[in-house]
Amino acid sequence: MIGASATGRASDGVAQENADAPRSAVLAVVDAALAEDAPWGDVTSEAAIPAAARATARVVSRSAGVLAGGLALELAFARADGNLEVERHLDDGAALEPGALVATVHGSARSILLGERVALNLAQRLSGIATLTRRYVDAVAGTSARIVDTRKTTPGLRALEKAAVRAGAAHNHRFSLSDAVMLKDNHLAVLAAQGLDLTDAIRAVRARIPHTMHLEVEVDRLEQLPAVLAAEPDTIMLDNFTLAELRDGVALIAGRAIVEASGGVTLDTVRAIAETGVDVISVGALTHSAPALDLGLDIDIDIDLDIDRAPVP
Repeated sequence: MIGASATGRASDGVAQENADAPRSAVLAVVDAALAEDAPWGDVTSEAAIPAAARATARVVSRSAGVLAGGLALELAFARADGNLEVERHLDDGAALEPGALVATVHGSARSILLGERVALNLAQRLSGIATLTRRYVDAVAGTSARIVDTRKTTPGLRALEKAAVRAGAAHNHRFSLSDAVMLKDNHLAVLAAQGLDLTDAIRAVRARIPHTMHLEVEVDRLEQLPAVLAAEPDTIMLDNFTLAELRDGVALIAGRAIVEASGGVTLDTVRAIAETGVDVISVGALTHSAPALDLGLDIDIDIDLDIDRAPVP
């Protein structure tokens, strides 16, 4: 399973941190993107640029933000042409200002142009996620709440997007359906149809999973909490609760489980949610609604005069 190594179980139900997405996952994404973008090569560059032309290109930030996707950017050029020299000047998580030099690429002009769009697409997308994530993290600074992502990621890009969340100084929730048990309303409805009350239903699930598996239960009203608490889950998600309900929920749970808030979380509301005392705030917008960060590639092509006069091969 691509990206499985990016996930680890922690005692609080949030994935352990890794600095980068697994290289294998990034390579798979980059190779697929290059095959999509140039299935038979870059016919424009091959027709217009001499094969011997060399170039130096600089990847530059056009706006303020947080960098992510440096490995994807590097590998996009490296897979376009293994002879390209790629130097990354900033690490993921670095703060960017307009004009910041992110990376330099030197080598075949054709090859640089071949890798340009894939490199920029991935770095812009991932840096946008890191930038938005950092805004959420900054919004709850000084509280005990941690910001986490969700599984609302772009299909095929989950390992990269979750790494971008980490670059933005937040944390990962479960990576996949295989990582932890999360009983949501639909699961509980199916269990209730079997004649089990809420407590017995959760206990039945607990009995079927390894003792090392994290168990989280979603509730959508305060009245469910006593029955859920009796089953002793590891985490309780308070879904779409008002601020007053969140405070009451935190008081009722009283440290007997990790408290996660979800639903209705925006940059305008996240601070108040954190101040209710919840432990974790999950934000789908980190990955499904982050705008791309503006990065550009400035290129200087060095074409020898003799080459310039010769016909393009």
